[in-house]
Amino acid sequence: MRAVITVIGKDMVGILARVSSICAENGVNVVEVTQSVLQEFFAMIMMVELDKAKIPVSELSDRLSSLGEEMGLKIHVMHEDIFNSMHRI
Repeated sequence: MRAVITVIGKDMVGILARVSSICAENGVNVVEVTQSVLQEFFAMIMMVELDKAKIPVSELSDRLSSLGEEMGLKIHVMHEDIFNSMHRI
């Protein structure tokens, strides 16, 4: 099972490191990452594998949302199938 993690907010040092650390601590494998910085704004999309995750996707989402609140970012976790359905024409 895979999921998409999106991160949006003001750019600062350590965003990728902090999000990746939570993934690693919980057995979530980061498969692909793309990120952009436009002036002071940061946007990142991560594709992750949850097959060996130590926690359910709902708990991962809660932990990353809490990190987002702490850092002033919006972080969302969405199952790949839901993400694809939402973005299909």
